Amino acid sequence: MIDSLLNAPYHQPRWFFLFVAITFTFTFVRYLLFSAVFHYAGFVWFRKFFQNRVLNHVPQTRAQIWREIWRSALASLIFAVFFGFIIVLWQAGYTKIYLRWSDYPMLYHPLSFLIAIVLHETYYYWLHRWMHLPKIYRLLHQWHHESIHTTSMSAFSFHPLEAGLQALFIPLLMLVLPLHLFVLFFLLLLMTLSGTINHCGIEVFPKNFERHWLGKWLIGATHHDLHHKRFQFNYGLYFTFWDRWMKTECPGFDKIFREKTGNTENGD
Repeated sequence: MIDSLLNAPYHQPRWFFLFVAITFTFTFVRYLLFSAVFHYAGFVWFRKFFQNRVLNHVPQTRAQIWREIWRSALASLIFAVFFGFIIVLWQAGYTKIYLRWSDYPMLYHPLSFLIAIVLHETYYYWLHRWMHLPKIYRLLHQWHHESIHTTSMSAFSFHPLEAGLQALFIPLLMLVLPLHLFVLFFLLLLMTLSGTINHCGIEVFPKNFERHWLGKWLIGATHHDLHHKRFQFNYGLYFTFWDRWMKTECPGFDKIFREKTGNTENGD
């Protein structure tokens, strides 16, 4: 059955639109599930037991939540259309997607995943900085920043043009980097999880994580929440290295993170 689905003639309109419909449903439902879990945890569990970890004490209105959901539905549809073009390109032999683990050494599979997320981080960081140029910002990125006090529903709340530019990375990646199909699925899953964590308005990383050898390079809710409140800082997606190298990390981030995680120690 899987083989028949993979080998269906997606270049034909009816198969293409069927694939887009299925992919949209999967993408949007996945977004709703992830977002709902974090939204429920934030309002019911964290706000009850870990008040200090809540980043946004301003209550979000129903209007904001519904605005974020319908914009996320539109973005999910655009993502699905791009995925449709990916499968057409794959069937035509233009992409580097492969299905047999044996096609590459086992070490290559996790390595390809790491390469993909570093490339995605680089693409996103510079795209994000470009979208903050005043004229570009008003055209593309202002929709997303209307959620100053973010929720987990904010993760996919993009203008259609911004959604298209974000989705463009995957087809470009597929043209140059060999990836197993399941590595690609895991990458897409990480994108959803990362976006949800970064926008949920609750710091979920443990105390002292900003000092950990790995934690200091990872972006979480506090880091990205500062971007929504202070637009000129913290442009990264998964990692902090571009913000650190380009001097765009928000001053005082470490102190704010320590306050939110219950660590009142001073110094680094």
